[in-house]
Amino acid sequence: MGRVLQPHELVERSIVKKYRKELWNPFIVALKEYQLINAGDKVGVCISGGKDSMLMAKLIQQLQKVSDVPFEAEYIVMNPGYNAENKQRILDNAELLHIPIKLFETDIFSVTDKICKSPCYLCARMRRGHLYQKARELGCNKIALGHHFNDVIETLLLSIFYGAQLQSMPPKLHSTNFEGMELIRPLYRIHENAIIAWKNYNHLEFIQCACRLTEKNSMHDSKRAEIKQLIQTLKQHNPNIEKNIFNSVHTVSLDTFVRYKSKGNEYSFLDTY
Repeated sequence: MGRVLQPHELVERSIVKKYRKELWNPFIVALKEYQLINAGDKVGVCISGGKDSMLMAKLIQQLQKVSDVPFEAEYIVMNPGYNAENKQRILDNAELLHIPIKLFETDIFSVTDKICKSPCYLCARMRRGHLYQKARELGCNKIALGHHFNDVIETLLLSIFYGAQLQSMPPKLHSTNFEGMELIRPLYRIHENAIIAWKNYNHLEFIQCACRLTEKNSMHDSKRAEIKQLIQTLKQHNPNIEKNIFNSVHTVSLDTFVRYKSKGNEYSFLDTY
């Protein structure tokens, strides 16, 4: 009789067996297509405690076992001010999944809780800054965030409808404030419904949105939720709508744009007309 697999081993097996097509394969495709992890890299895997970042951590752990490209990883958890229940859930899941996390404390929620204008924007910037700083302290040259396929297409539509600009979420980018550091998004080609299916199959429970603003206001307006619903409505008439939106950021025709920006400079079609 074979050895009984431990819970974390069952989770790992589900990634490379049952959900290989939905999770492992698009993960590897993104790594290769966008050249996200190179030999000698030390990646700060940033774990918020949600399903996306926890899956990312397991994918990178598995990659370390099988990759021909030697790299290191640090599994970083920042506590921006979670309540006791959410913090404990993260610790319990890290132990269950055998993720060797390094947790550090910040007061981000306390600071942004006092801001009336654009608290979400400030929170996001502060969180990323703290993560870059911690990753650098640990000797990392990259941080990995858990944004997935659906985040990419939703961000594109949000920028058009509410930002009056055509702006996407790239699979990697250089930090503007931490020289020599990069941000990578290894889940770039993984669909959210596949992550949910994996989570449910393994009976895992992760924290949801742990923002204090959301906790205080159950009617908190979410433009992203509106975009999610819009995409689902469009999908009823065009099953390929998600794929088409995603592919559009890979096939941009700059010659058809009236004005565009690149590296801080603005250009007009009249410049080369």
